[in-house]
Amino acid sequence: MDFTFSEEQQAAAEAAAGVFADVAPDGVPSPADTTGAVADDFDRALWARLAEADLLSLLLDEAYGGAGLDAIALCLVLRESAKVLARVPLLESSAAAATVQAYGGEELRSALLTRAGRGDLVLTVAAHGRTGHDPAELAVTARRDGDRWVLDGVQTAVPWAHNADLVVVPAHTDAGRTVLALVAPDREGVVLAEQISTTGERLAELRLESVPIARVDVIDADGAWEWLRDLLTAGTCALALGLGTAVLRMTAEYTGKREQFGFPVATFQAVAVQAADRYIDLRAMEATLWQAAWRIASGAQGALPAAGDLAVAKIWAAEGVRRVVQTAQHLHGGFGADTEYPLHRYHAWAKHLELSLGPAAAHEEALGDLLATHPLG
Repeated sequence: MDFTFSEEQQAAAEAAAGVFADVAPDGVPSPADTTGAVADDFDRALWARLAEADLLSLLLDEAYGGAGLDAIALCLVLRESAKVLARVPLLESSAAAATVQAYGGEELRSALLTRAGRGDLVLTVAAHGRTGHDPAELAVTARRDGDRWVLDGVQTAVPWAHNADLVVVPAHTDAGRTVLALVAPDREGVVLAEQISTTGERLAELRLESVPIARVDVIDADGAWEWLRDLLTAGTCALALGLGTAVLRMTAEYTGKREQFGFPVATFQAVAVQAADRYIDLRAMEATLWQAAWRIASGAQGALPAAGDLAVAKIWAAEGVRRVVQTAQHLHGGFGADTEYPLHRYHAWAKHLELSLGPAAAHEEALGDLLATHPLG
């Protein structure tokens, strides 16, 4: 197994690190400072810098102004973004645009992709279903009505929906197929109800009441939703890895300076063991992420479908990021809860990622089902 990144992938990560170097985590709006949303919009200035660095078009072909890179490159950039809690819809917009490129019609690709790569068009995805625990594709129905589709249903916790130009909505048909509809939030029949994440960011409950969608704005190719869902999952695991990496580094710096009995607390065995356990968590999160991202990027076959690698990555990401921030809070003592110190922001973002990924037990059950269906010889 070779996890060496290509020169192009490394260049994308280095460009991202350069852009995000100007973002101060302690300046990110804190959910501890307000009972409502921390802001009405995402960080548009940072979004513009990402566009200037060509980081919004990583997965797009050269014909649309992109670099033609893969899921691994996107995950490398997302890892850097999470280290500084970057408030941008980088994952959702990039994944949606890549799906349009891979599965959408030529008219749709021509209308959207160049604009999305420049940052002029912002996309997001409704991926959490009606409750956050049910399959997203079953929360909305899609029926044909002449030369258009009509959508009905509800999707919860849609990120950046209040600020996006289009929301990609998975929906199921009477025939049991899944289609992807690109819906403008201000379209007639669309209702957005504000929801607040643990990060303090605005989410939306998206209600669709007989919303007509032109046929050109619907992707009905087989496998489109599954591919988009897998890319979102890998990207969320990358965010968890980046956040955990930053938190462990922050903890190492603090415990290396904080002294008790005349010695840095990092030299105490109990502290060192806890930090070492969290380091192991991060290495496991890293290995399982790149395995899953590689399966998506390469389409390579394995003993199990790619869903098995994604399930393992989700188990480690959801559990690992929670353990890392909990240990960090413990080792920081009361200082970790100080709202003038950025750790509480990382804790809030980690909880959001954990909830987005879902409980590890559910992924373990899914992995067990895959093993039962595909016994390893």
